[in-house]
Amino acid sequence: MEVCYQLPVLPLDRPVPKHVLSRRGAISFSSSSALFGAPDPRQLSQRRGAISYDSSDQTALYIRMLGACVIFRQLFTRPCCWCPLGDVRVRSCISLEPERRGSHPYLCVDFRILHSRHDPAAPASAYSVRRLLSFQRYLHSSRRLRCGSAPPHILDDDYVGQAKCMLQRTGSWNFDIFLFDRLTNGNSLVTLTFHLFHHYGLIELFQLDMVKLRRFLVMVQEDYHSQNPYHNALHAADVTQAMYCYLQEPKLSTSLSACDILLGLLAAATHDLDHPGVNQPFLIKTNHHLAALYKNTSVLENHHWRSAVGLLRESGLFSHLPAEDGLNMEKQLGSLILATDISRQNEYLTKFREHLEKDDLCMANSSHRHFVLQMALKCADICNPCRPWELSKQWSEKVTEEFFHQGEIEKRHSLEVSPLCDSQTNTVGSIQTGFMTYVVEPLFAEWARFSDTRLSRTMLGYLALNKAGWSGALQELGGGLDEGTEASAEEPDSTALPQGSQRS
Repeated sequence: MEVCYQLPVLPLDRPVPKHVLSRRGAISFSSSSALFGAPDPRQLSQRRGAISYDSSDQTALYIRMLGACVIFRQLFTRPCCWCPLGDVRVRSCISLEPERRGSHPYLCVDFRILHSRHDPAAPASAYSVRRLLSFQRYLHSSRRLRCGSAPPHILDDDYVGQAKCMLQRTGSWNFDIFLFDRLTNGNSLVTLTFHLFHHYGLIELFQLDMVKLRRFLVMVQEDYHSQNPYHNALHAADVTQAMYCYLQEPKLSTSLSACDILLGLLAAATHDLDHPGVNQPFLIKTNHHLAALYKNTSVLENHHWRSAVGLLRESGLFSHLPAEDGLNMEKQLGSLILATDISRQNEYLTKFREHLEKDDLCMANSSHRHFVLQMALKCADICNPCRPWELSKQWSEKVTEEFFHQGEIEKRHSLEVSPLCDSQTNTVGSIQTGFMTYVVEPLFAEWARFSDTRLSRTMLGYLALNKAGWSGALQELGGGLDEGTEASAEEPDSTALPQGSQRS
């Protein structure tokens, strides 16, 4: 390890605050027994994005800025074949150890590098390390190196102020989660969920420890795979914001209990926890251990639920509640997350229609309220086509990128390419048009029957506009294909457009 600047450190006789040691991107050199009264440092070392070194002395140094201070040329002689600085903890006499919760290799492919574009042969440059930080964090680190007196802020006051202004409009359907994520330095899920807990007074009602809550939310955010183009913490934050919009609807806001709201927000934040970036059929045909564990039934959803329960217990968020109440909340959380299984769409939709036709949904009934929460979470999970075009288009491109990357993995390992995952026969427009027609429209039409409000009409309006936009794009591609076919009728070897670009 090479240190290229004189590093600003805290005096050895000065206690290091616990919240400082738990910051992402920190390097702590800790003893193996106790760290300024903190818990076992081996627990602290299990924070992703951090590097810990256990030694026998009783001192601790804290180096705040990783990117601009240290360039890691070679940690050990043993090479690391995956992206550096991401999921590593360094311990004395133990070499490198991966730190990914719940992810396991399959077909000699590791979940951690499914979407990594890192070249293992290329040395880590100062730019490649520094680019992991936001401009504001890099600016602050540069100031510290020059004058040594800059305050240790992650974001400047202007950015924090803008993020706070956006939080006041959390209930707007036009909420730009991409902008909010940039303003919060990639912490949109933690910031938004903590704000909603405070907004509903859940911290006081359930007597939640704010430190445990914060720790739980940070672990949840970090257990989403940032390499996934779509199924990442930003998607979870978007679903949580949409869930809040639905909770504000008159039929729900006047009837849901505090426990219902708590479960709804937790389910939205954790519904895709530790998603590997591939779908259930992929796990089944590769004989992944999760498929065997859950008997090929709602494999990913069961894993998301179990991962969420694991973090709840690890953080001790509900440890002060009676054991029976805690288990009941975990069970209801699982019921909500399992409802997001897209393969069970028709099952839930049919049940929802029957209730609406009989008009027997009683919001005073706890089981009926829970079912409505399940439908709300299902709507929030696939609400991207109902967003304004500027937001919907970005989500469409991201999910298609993830599909196509799975297809590339399947081709690389001589597996049958899953539907919608072949970039040669599918386009963003064709995938989205089919998804809107057969999945999104039926669900949101029934939701509008249940909750005939301005929000429901707005969502259906955006859905129609976005569908027309993608259909128009397909028509343009189809027209271009027809013209190209006529122009090259006598040139059979000329390059043709992908089959998926034709409107089916």
